[in-house]
Amino acid sequence: MADAAIALDGFLDDETVPGDLQGSTARFRLTVSPTDERTDELILPCSVADPMLAHAVIHDLEPGDKLRVTGYLRLPRTPNEPMWMVVSTLAVLETAPLLSDPAAVATAVIERYGPYVCWFDADTTGVEVFTERGTWVGTAPEPNELGELLEAFEQRQATGGE
Repeated sequence: MADAAIALDGFLDDETVPGDLQGSTARFRLTVSPTDERTDELILPCSVADPMLAHAVIHDLEPGDKLRVTGYLRLPRTPNEPMWMVVSTLAVLETAPLLSDPAAVATAVIERYGPYVCWFDADTTGVEVFTERGTWVGTAPEPNELGELLEAFEQRQATGGE
């Protein structure tokens, strides 16, 4: 059936924005990662037309929240049209971690790499890494050594290590 609703899980990519001046619609981008491979990730533009749901999207969601959206995928009909998801229902599966030090927010960035969450602090060269479930992976001394840290962690996991 071509018009069947689909459900996708993903992370809110950045701030939500009103779709119109009244805030009765909303738009946001969802990072969908169906596998652990970064090349399989998709940034999917989403729109909400229901005014009550749009209000919740604009005022209640934070970047990094894990969401389950249900709706209809709109494929482009011409090369100039975008693909997007028209969201009819939305559930917050996990909220983004709260940062306790407001000063750290201005100098740090959290990025996701598949199932990993990386904390980049502008004051240091080290990158702290956790799994999306909060398991400590380690600290890469330099950002360019992140791949080696993740590979070593995955090898430990595959051999039944910690």
